[in-house]
Amino acid sequence: MRGNTGNESPIRLVIHGGAGAVKPGQRREREQAYREALAQSLIAGHAVLAAGGSSIDAVIAAIAVMEDCPLFNAGKGSVLTHDGRNELEASIMEGVTRAAGAVAGVTTIRNPIRAAHAVMTKSPHVMLIGQGAEIFAAKQGLEIVDSSYFYTQHRWNQLQKAIAKESILLDHDAGLDTLPGEDEKRGTVGAVAVDSHGNLAAGTSTGGLTNKHSGRVGDSSIIGAGTYADNRSVAVSTTGTGEMFIRTAAAFNTAAQVRFLHAPITEAADNTLEEIAAIGGDGGLIVLDADGNYAMRFNTGAMFRGTIGGDGIARTGIFSGPETPAMSS
Repeated sequence: MRGNTGNESPIRLVIHGGAGAVKPGQRREREQAYREALAQSLIAGHAVLAAGGSSIDAVIAAIAVMEDCPLFNAGKGSVLTHDGRNELEASIMEGVTRAAGAVAGVTTIRNPIRAAHAVMTKSPHVMLIGQGAEIFAAKQGLEIVDSSYFYTQHRWNQLQKAIAKESILLDHDAGLDTLPGEDEKRGTVGAVAVDSHGNLAAGTSTGGLTNKHSGRVGDSSIIGAGTYADNRSVAVSTTGTGEMFIRTAAAFNTAAQVRFLHAPITEAADNTLEEIAAIGGDGGLIVLDADGNYAMRFNTGAMFRGTIGGDGIARTGIFSGPETPAMSS
């Protein structure tokens, strides 16, 4: 696969905003709100790629938009732990050297994906957690906010529902018409990109599970589980039942099938989802190679997703079927 050869490659960005058992046709305006948010993320990432920027910077730009949007379970609007706290996590990886960074259990960093990138580029480590990660992020000049910034009323209501049921809920146990509601949606966000030099990158960010135990860490901050990028194979970001994605090393599993078995990317993604389903998990993943070939696969009723390439047309989808061009505002 390509490295920094200087040859022009087709630019491509693929994103997801969670997967789950959302049903179509509940309220069109809510569906449209998600599509518009996905389109904004795609446009932000594409602007970086179109200007000749790196895939890493495109991934950060796309994910930061979703972290700032309370529709998703990442950054502002993240779900709450049993103790009523937001504990966020994120990771990022680039495909040339396989450098990576991650943060977990953070409560005051506005954009965890930027903190993950800082760990990758400004420290000798791959993962920092909790207060140590927050102190490091502040020293790097990242925006620090009061923990109340992440709070939204509907997440508090969702927590009370989960506590009453004595259950741990995968975000957003909700339909499109209510946030939350009765159907399941996994609201983790992620992005994969290839830049004009053929270099891959991947990133993932989440607030985790509603009513999760304080200190719980999911797959989104674990390199090889929720995020992986290797120019020799593919870039991957996942969403779903995190424990099962960890147990199957889902992101690396997918990349290894492409690299060593020469599996088509769609087949590799489906194989990984089958392994996850076999142990009781579900969700989805996005996969991209250095030639711009991509797959957006899920074994749930829906996955909030989108892609944009050299033509600059943002295409989004929620349910099965092809992605459609986003409506211009």
